[in-house]
Amino acid sequence: MTVTGQVTDAATGEALAGCSVVVKGTQRGTTTDANGNYRLSVPNGNVTLVFGFIGFVSQEVVVGNQTAINVGLKSSASELNQVVVIGYGSTTKRDMTGSIKSIKSADFNRGIINSPEQLIQGKIAGVNVTSASGEPGSNQTITIRGPGGIRSGSTPLFVLDGLPLDNSSTGGATNPLTFLNPNDIESIDVLKDASATSIYGARGANGVVLITTKKGKSGTSNLTLSTSVGISKMARPLNVLNANDFRQGVTALGGVLDDRGASTDWQKVVSRTAITQNYNLGFNGGSQKLTYFGSVGVQSQQGILKNSQLNRYTGRINVTQQLLEDRLSLDVNLNAAYTDNQRPPIGNLIGSAIAANPTYPAYDSTGVPFQYQGGVNPIIALNLNKDATATTRVIANLSPSFKILKNLVYKLNVGLDYSNATQDIQSLANAVPQQDGRLDSYYTNNRNTLVENYFTYTLNRGNNNLTALLGHSYQKFFIQGRNWSINKFPITPVEPIYNPGLGQDLTLANNQPGGYAIQNELQSFFGRATYSFKDKYLLTATVRADGSSKFGSNNKYGIFPSFSAGWRLSDEDFLKSGPFTDLKLRAGWGQTGNQEIPAKITQALYTAQVSGTTSYPLNSSSSYPAGISYTRLANPDIQWEVSTQSDLGVDFAVFNGALSGSVDYFRKVSEKILLQVIPADPVQPASTYWTNVPDMRITNQGLELDLNYRYASQSGFRFDIGGNITFIKNVVTNSPYSVITSGSANGSGLTSATINGYINNQPIGTFFLKEFTGFDEKGISTYRDVDGDGIITDKDRIAAGSALPTKQFNINSTLAYKGFDLAINFNGVSGNMVYDNTANANFYKLRLSKGLNVTPEAIQYSQESINNSAPVSTRFLKDGRFFRLNNLALGYNLNPKAIGMNRWVNNIRLSVTGQNLFVITPYNGYDPEVNGNQAINGVISYGIDYLAYPKARTVIVGLNLTF
Repeated sequence: MTVTGQVTDAATGEALAGCSVVVKGTQRGTTTDANGNYRLSVPNGNVTLVFGFIGFVSQEVVVGNQTAINVGLKSSASELNQVVVIGYGSTTKRDMTGSIKSIKSADFNRGIINSPEQLIQGKIAGVNVTSASGEPGSNQTITIRGPGGIRSGSTPLFVLDGLPLDNSSTGGATNPLTFLNPNDIESIDVLKDASATSIYGARGANGVVLITTKKGKSGTSNLTLSTSVGISKMARPLNVLNANDFRQGVTALGGVLDDRGASTDWQKVVSRTAITQNYNLGFNGGSQKLTYFGSVGVQSQQGILKNSQLNRYTGRINVTQQLLEDRLSLDVNLNAAYTDNQRPPIGNLIGSAIAANPTYPAYDSTGVPFQYQGGVNPIIALNLNKDATATTRVIANLSPSFKILKNLVYKLNVGLDYSNATQDIQSLANAVPQQDGRLDSYYTNNRNTLVENYFTYTLNRGNNNLTALLGHSYQKFFIQGRNWSINKFPITPVEPIYNPGLGQDLTLANNQPGGYAIQNELQSFFGRATYSFKDKYLLTATVRADGSSKFGSNNKYGIFPSFSAGWRLSDEDFLKSGPFTDLKLRAGWGQTGNQEIPAKITQALYTAQVSGTTSYPLNSSSSYPAGISYTRLANPDIQWEVSTQSDLGVDFAVFNGALSGSVDYFRKVSEKILLQVIPADPVQPASTYWTNVPDMRITNQGLELDLNYRYASQSGFRFDIGGNITFIKNVVTNSPYSVITSGSANGSGLTSATINGYINNQPIGTFFLKEFTGFDEKGISTYRDVDGDGIITDKDRIAAGSALPTKQFNINSTLAYKGFDLAINFNGVSGNMVYDNTANANFYKLRLSKGLNVTPEAIQYSQESINNSAPVSTRFLKDGRFFRLNNLALGYNLNPKAIGMNRWVNNIRLSVTGQNLFVITPYNGYDPEVNGNQAINGVISYGIDYLAYPKARTVIVGLNLTF
């Protein structure tokens, strides 16, 4: 017989997704779907069903003659018993004293997802995820409570199933985290404040993101098959002139119009309607002693620019085995992934498409790409150039834990992260336009090994609860890269990538091989103690000592302590009769480090070269041997950057938990900033050296507010709405330089021009520019003379705003009724600026007069001369605020019985998802969410838009089957 029904929260009526429904004493069972519904075949009415869900009291029901059984589970402590991963262990939301946010898979963003950062975009206060490019597999910028470094980066530490990952590139332009299949992830826990992150010591200053993959459940056996197809188009093409407006514009400026009679939208020509296909097969289950989870996934994603493609193939197996009367538990996690990323010449392709004459046809009468002088047909560039990167990555870890005593557990964690990538950048030989064939090949090999041992002791005696952790960690990183090239290939049907031996230019001058190798080691000792009294008074103390080979010989080890406390007021007698279901005060302080500094900078660096300044002839000839000279001085005192962070927080829930939220005030001060500075003694063999600047500080402080409201009616209607907002202020103080330049400009005539940087008493990413004031009587640009000396120089630059937003806001909502559910996710920022380097380099009157296309913005000033230049200035600085509908997903759970499939299928789910459906912004570039890499000498840049890959608007249709 078949039993169906729904499992809900007895207090709120909210459906419980993922609840296990098992026939008692057997392995037969299933789990509830997104609406809490289940369907299970049982042998007869004499069996008992066991309903179980984390944080709720299990319930048993005898089937009898019932075919429909609805169950309301009572919460063991509402969502306060929700398990939260905290690093080297877990706790419950009830007992947390640090600022931690846990996002479960049911709440992840939906759509085409390439990396785990996208799953939590807009979900967590204080966490800013920037999808700076629309390219498949592109890097995502993620900061937690603001950036705190200049050269060391602000990317948090990612930990996958207990294995800390390295943020180094695995080759090509692909995001290193693209290897991970989003369907395999069970939860993502973000540690935000120092009291939570200090357990990771010298790597915790930028926050920690803990990724936990799915595990099997005992007593069940499920097979899931999901597939989806997505259709993507360019969301916001640039508003360049059409053919008629172009003809009028060139003529009005007195330019020479080369009119070929066509009306070509070149952005359409180089782009396409892209198709993305996703296929995932998952299986999980287990017995009392053995549980397993496995998956196979394939994603084929076309980019909206032609010849842009990302293919990802993943496989995972997670197994947990209980042995020796459950005293020994063995966890094995294995993940293998292969990604193939094909890229067109993005910058050149976009640059030529937005500038090309729209009266030129794309193809001639014979169907061949049209050839024209004064530029290159973008289609020809597409056909002649490509960038292909193939990456293989395998991650495995073995984690046995042994219960030595009743309250003492020893755990060993052995992990390996290995990746190998090959990148080939190819240019085909061509006659018109003339181009020599060339092949550049890059090989990258990364290896990350981990060995950890730690003990966990728990003591529960009366009102006292103590958990103590003590451990040791050793991690070793090896990164190697090699490259070579061959030039001048003949025009043949054989591509250079398949036969490099056809290259005719093998001279070292044009094809010198290169390479590098980096080896870093990290040894750590760590401990943590958590104590609670009467479940009301909570204390946590953590300390970690990190020794890193990146640090100087005089500073090999750093000590990183933290303390936090919590007070659950809602359990006090004077508040028990009040409106609060939960009310907890939190306070924490701690220090963490940032060791994401360039390798080897503590050591001297030499170079060998042949020149008159580094060597001299050894005989009467004019031949110079290679001379050895310093390019970097040794500094044994270099150490990690240090962040000191304080956090005050309140967690609350009212109306029987229907309305819940948290408020946090934080202050993070980063010190000992690592810089490359000029030596005080001018008589030095090297012009600069690396050091920690003792007085320089980068301060991030702000307020986070997170709210969530839930409503469920007896009729089955469920409504959730939540959101968060972050107010954050960043400032740089006591820098030894008036400005540390970071963002460089690109484009003709703009080479070596700088855009933004780090300025005293200003935020990171401040735009340091001449202030555009209009035009003089000759139509030439004028700028404010700040110092009043009568001439415009770099001394007249002003701080004109920052690329960092001062406000981040997000809204999430879910509506469900019977089989239907609708999920909505908005996100946005404000208070930030964007420099439109694309417009600066491409859109001004002089280019239109020469027959190159522009936007109407370029010719909006009638008084501007066509001979006016367009240097870097506030003229191209624009408001970067936006509000985006990031996700809209409509789903329906179809009853298999209605279509006669209930014998084989437990659940059928149909869904339609819209991604990036609209964005409201004053910015008129492709997208305001940009952050091109325009770094200068390794100093990180922010908020510069230069020929960025356009964002897509996507609709995805999906089907999920559970057997």
